[in-house]
Amino acid sequence: MKCPYCENEDSKVIDSRHTEDGHAIRRRRECESCGKRFTTYEKVEEMILMVIKKDGRREAFDRNKLLNGIIRACEKRPVPFAEMEKIVDEIERGLNNMMEKEVESTFIGELVMERLRDLDEVAYVRFASVYRQFTDVNTFVAEVEKLLTNKN
Repeated sequence: MKCPYCENEDSKVIDSRHTEDGHAIRRRRECESCGKRFTTYEKVEEMILMVIKKDGRREAFDRNKLLNGIIRACEKRPVPFAEMEKIVDEIERGLNNMMEKEVESTFIGELVMERLRDLDEVAYVRFASVYRQFTDVNTFVAEVEKLLTNKN
């Protein structure tokens, strides 16, 4: 770590503490050349995940937008809010673990449908109808038939 006073690269850590929010570590350092003390902060570098929409636009991943879509699909269903949050947590963690900077919205939609299929079939069909943009009753029926076939 370079000393902000003399730009020497050798310093020693005198004290380390977590910040109040717990998302960083505060370090007091002492320059081994000039003897002056300074503070540095160490935190995890967060990568911004970009979502590539169906029309080619890109926007930052928004956890709340994902949760709201799941809430709408589960509306008036016996699905606890904690389960909905768990789905979002799992998907967000999985996307971050992929270490990709960009991901297709279709991939995220498939992940949501996969989890909703196991959680609540009605919520699954609701989400699929919006996500897959059902244009008529036949596509809706085809999706329900596919669900019933996979269940047996």
